[in-house]
Amino acid sequence: MSAPRSVLFVCVKNGGKSQMAAGLARQVAPDVHVDSAGTAPGSSLNALSVEALAEVGVDLSGEQPKPLTPELVARADVVVVLGRDAQVATDDGTPVVVWDTDEPSLRGIEGMERMRLVRDDIAAHVRELLAP
Repeated sequence: MSAPRSVLFVCVKNGGKSQMAAGLARQVAPDVHVDSAGTAPGSSLNALSVEALAEVGVDLSGEQPKPLTPELVARADVVVVLGRDAQVATDDGTPVVVWDTDEPSLRGIEGMERMRLVRDDIAAHVRELLAP
């Protein structure tokens, strides 16, 4: 399978994991159209997610949580759902892939250490998805 030309990353709040995936995807594959959205978007980005991405040269300062819309789904070659909580169905046959991402808090790891582990796990998934 070839790398997609357009990817939509989705999580519940669109404040952390899907924003991280989108930012990392833009860094890895600048020619790919990337969107992110939430099934129940929050009001702001997770500050630790923003900080963890800044450490690897990804700037999320212009981003904000956005709702999942049929238009975003229609524009995507593939929809990637991060985590187990968000549910996405497509009517047009757009493939939906679920990434069961690492959740270090289940092992008692919190704060920036947790966020770096989440970032690195998502980065590995992004590189695999967008490899030429």
